[in-house]
Amino acid sequence: MVGGSIAGCAFARAATRGGAEQVVVLERSPGRLEDRGVGLCVLDPRYDELVRAGHLDDGIRHHRLTHRHWLTREGAGSGGGGGTGGPRGRLLWAQEMPFHSYHWGVLWQALRERTPDSVSFRLGEAVTAVGGGADGGDATDGGPGTGGHGDRGRAWIESAGGGRETYDLVIGADGYRSVVREAVCPESAFPGARPVYAGYVCWRGSFDARLLDGLPGGAALWPEGEVITVCYPGGQVVLYRIPGLEPGSTQVNWVFYAPTPPWLRPDGVTSVPAGTLTTGRFEELAALAERHLPSYWAGVVTLTPRERTLLQPVYDLAVPRRTTGRLLLAGDAATVVRPHNTSGVVKALQDACAFEDAWRTADSWAELLPVYDAERGAVGRETVEVGRRLGRAQVTEAPDWSAMDEAAMVDWWRQQVVGTGGFGGHAIARPPILRQNPSVE
Repeated sequence: MVGGSIAGCAFARAATRGGAEQVVVLERSPGRLEDRGVGLCVLDPRYDELVRAGHLDDGIRHHRLTHRHWLTREGAGSGGGGGTGGPRGRLLWAQEMPFHSYHWGVLWQALRERTPDSVSFRLGEAVTAVGGGADGGDATDGGPGTGGHGDRGRAWIESAGGGRETYDLVIGADGYRSVVREAVCPESAFPGARPVYAGYVCWRGSFDARLLDGLPGGAALWPEGEVITVCYPGGQVVLYRIPGLEPGSTQVNWVFYAPTPPWLRPDGVTSVPAGTLTTGRFEELAALAERHLPSYWAGVVTLTPRERTLLQPVYDLAVPRRTTGRLLLAGDAATVVRPHNTSGVVKALQDACAFEDAWRTADSWAELLPVYDAERGAVGRETVEVGRRLGRAQVTEAPDWSAMDEAAMVDWWRQQVVGTGGFGGHAIARPPILRQNPSVE
C-alpha cells in the first residue's frame, strides 16, 4: 500500500480480511496524521452500507446532521442592502438530508486502530517510483486464491532511500498527487490522466465550537443538526459541525467556494496548507466573507484562526484505467471529485469494499483486477461528472439566488441530481460480502 491515510487503511484491512499473508503500508509522512482538521460527511444510506460491509461502525465518533438549510443574504426587494433574513440570512430551503459528519483525523485514527496488528506500517517511507508486470498474473504466481510467491509479473516499488522491493500487488492510495498513477496511466500514453482545475477555489477552516459563544446570538442561532449552505453570486459557503480531536469536543468546519485569488497560480496541482497564509491573504478571506455573507456566517468564518485556515484549488479527475499489470489505484489516486458531492470518504471506502469482494471471488490476479477496474472505474467517472454538474449549478453557472424561493430550489435541485444516483456517492452495486473471518480484527 503506497499511502497510509483513509484509503490506505481501508485497503490494508480489506486485503487482510481477503486472506493476504503480508500487508505493508508505506506512508511518506514521518508522524501521525490525525491533525488534519477538515470535515467529511457520509450520507446515511451510504453509511448503512459501509457498516454492513465492515468498514464503518457506530463506535467511530461522529456528529449527526439532519437538515441542510440553504440561505442567501439578499432577497427580492432588499435592494442589495444586506438582505431580508437578519443575521442568519434569508432561508431559501430547509432540505431534509441526514448525514454522519467526521473529523478527518478522528476517522483516520479509528480506521488505523481497526487495522489488524499483522499489517506493517512504515512511516517516513516516501515512494519515488513503482512498476508492475505486463500481465495480471495467474493462479500459479501469487494469485489471491493460492498464496503463491512466484516473481513472474510481480510489482516493485523504489523508495527515496534508493532501495527496491517486490510485491504481489502494489496499491496506490497516495492521493491526488499519486506516484502510482503515473505508472498506471503514464503521461505519454494518457495525457488527460491528471487533475484538472475547475476554475475556482475552496477556502477551508475549522475551530473549537465553543468560540461560537462570542458571536452576537452565540451558538443558539445555529442548531447543531443543521448543515448551512450560504449562496452568493460566484460561490457559496458550507458550514457544519464535526467531532473534535478530544472525546466530547465539537468543532465547526466550513468550506468557502470562491473565485480564484489573483495571486494564485493553479497551473499545476497545488494548495496553500494551514498556517502558511500570509496575513494579507488571510485578511482577503475576511473581506470576502463580510462582503458576501449574512453577518452571523461572516462572523463564523472570521472566528477561524489563521493557523486553522487553508486554501485548496478545486480539481477533478477520472483516470481512464485503474489497474495495469500488478498495480491498482484507490481513492483520490483514481478519482478526484469536487467537494460539492460530499463523496470523498465514501468512494475510498467503497473502493476497498469492491476490492475485498473481488478478492473473495477470484482465483487469480488476472481475474481480480479487471473486476475491480470495471466496477469502480465506471462509478468513478459517473461520480466525477456529478461533481462537475453540481459545481456548475452551485458556483460557475448558479441561478440568481435573490430571486429563488423554496419551490424554485426544489426544482433546481431535482435538475442537478435526477438520473445520476450519485449525490453523496453511488449506492454499492451489489450487496457487500460480509467479512468471514472476524478474528483478523
